[in-house]
Amino acid sequence: MPKTIDEKQQIEIEHWRDSQQESPEADSIHNIINKMTEAAIVLDCFERHREELSTNGRVLELGGGQGWASCIYKKLFPDAHVSATDISSFAVASLPKWEDILHVKIDNSYPCKSYETKEAEETLDLVFCFAAAHHFLAHKRTMQEISRILKPGGRAIYFYEPATPRYLYPLAYKRVNGKRPEVPEDVLIANELKILSKSVGLDVQIDYYPSLIHRRPFETLYFYILNKLPFLQSKVPCTANFIFRKSPQ
Repeated sequence: MPKTIDEKQQIEIEHWRDSQQESPEADSIHNIINKMTEAAIVLDCFERHREELSTNGRVLELGGGQGWASCIYKKLFPDAHVSATDISSFAVASLPKWEDILHVKIDNSYPCKSYETKEAEETLDLVFCFAAAHHFLAHKRTMQEISRILKPGGRAIYFYEPATPRYLYPLAYKRVNGKRPEVPEDVLIANELKILSKSVGLDVQIDYYPSLIHRRPFETLYFYILNKLPFLQSKVPCTANFIFRKSPQ
């Protein structure tokens, strides 16, 4: 069982090299169908927070895997300058597949850790990730990096993240790692992420998002209840969108 951040990151990097479904050499219809099923969630998230998105500015996706969500963003907003990144060069190497499928061309792509991008200070209008921030591990360093590269007034959005209050973290952690044991998973502790973001000058809003899209039967029932009882969403594990804002100067 990996214990250090470096060990967990190496597993993540090697997963994209070795996966029969997601390696650069793979040509898996299962991967395409799975990602396009998740694309329905991406589109719903983008529409839900459309006013926060940048239609013609500089946009960076962190932890984007093969970059398919960046391709969707570019398809929706062709005037935006979109860069796709992931910790694994083996993941980024598959970006051309998605560019071909979606008939777009991403402006830039490169491998990097979430807290060590190649972006210049205060140059980005938007940073986003989709179901990836719970893999970042070094959350304070990531928040510091996001604050560094965002323009004054810029936005960062963590879309579709597993979130939990602290007292249920052990249970939520056990569940997500049981679902996908091949790669170390984590869960974001909502209040702690609030504290971290504010410490680096980012205001945060949490949009609890118990979506029913692409859920298993028990999950559908669980999130249906959370939809009907919204006061529970912050008190139990729930998917959420985190919207960070850098103050204008």
